[in-house]
Amino acid sequence: MNIPYISAEEVRKNLSMEDAIQCTENVYKLKSQDKTVVWPTIFYEFDPGHADMDIKSGYLPEQHIFGHKTVAFMEANVQKGLPDLVGLIAVFSSETGMPLGLVDGSSVTGMRTGAAGAIGAKYLARKNSRNALIVGTGNQAPFQIAALLKVFPTLETIRIANPHNAGHAAAFASKIRAMLQTDFAIEAASVTFEGVSDLQEAVSDSDIIITITPSHTPLIQKEWVKPGTHFSCIGADMAGKEEIDSQIFEDAIVFVDDLEHCRNAGEIEIPLKQGTLSEDRICGELGDLILGKAAGRKSDTDITVFDSTGMALLDLAVADFLLKKNR
Repeated sequence: MNIPYISAEEVRKNLSMEDAIQCTENVYKLKSQDKTVVWPTIFYEFDPGHADMDIKSGYLPEQHIFGHKTVAFMEANVQKGLPDLVGLIAVFSSETGMPLGLVDGSSVTGMRTGAAGAIGAKYLARKNSRNALIVGTGNQAPFQIAALLKVFPTLETIRIANPHNAGHAAAFASKIRAMLQTDFAIEAASVTFEGVSDLQEAVSDSDIIITITPSHTPLIQKEWVKPGTHFSCIGADMAGKEEIDSQIFEDAIVFVDDLEHCRNAGEIEIPLKQGTLSEDRICGELGDLILGKAAGRKSDTDITVFDSTGMALLDLAVADFLLKKNR
């Protein structure tokens, strides 16, 4: 059997950020319409905070596909000259059970996760947002910035913070403009990129904050956050991970990508357990907001949070798009 394989290089050539955003937003809508199936996720930490893996799977009935993604985060790979995020997506026909193809998982994960963070901001952040903060300088950072600029082309300043190494943030900020041009064909001449060392100050001056770290302790405190701030919380994808102060949820408008998964392994997990967030205050899944089945931001002073743990449905939709394009 000759099973098609799409490499990371082919993904980069054939998948634009616009395509990734469209595929991702469509999945959110399908999920809200009960036209998807998500199966339980398998997580394992080889070295907490430094090396882990997960297996996510699901079914898209309208596309007649099911499958899974196995992906691993290995922080030490950077010193070995290897990518710190590696994985594969396997797509199968739900009509025959036959494998339709394999797609590099790291590149697709980067694109669809960047798309997710930006879509959360698209529907929840203030439309006049000008300043954004990216917390984390790992593999995911360029994707988040690229997707955010597609959704908010009027952004004036994007700050980058590495809570544990300010030098990494400065180095990243110095090269991101060239990365956007080379990897995403995005011109960002009018945007100021700045590596920051004072996280509190950066948080207090940001309209949109995207967190993409493997932290198990809150990095951002409630008292730092100004009225009207939007958070897209991306890093918490495993029980015990937490990037923002649970007190932020007390007055926030909260949406999730998948309620069951976020309840058990997302940014809302610990606030729910601590009682700073009650489940009846979760406004819905993002697809509900996109389709107008739930209300989002009501004023420019609302704090909004989108908790995205990531779903295999997104990987499958993007992989299917690429496999069909490659035929």
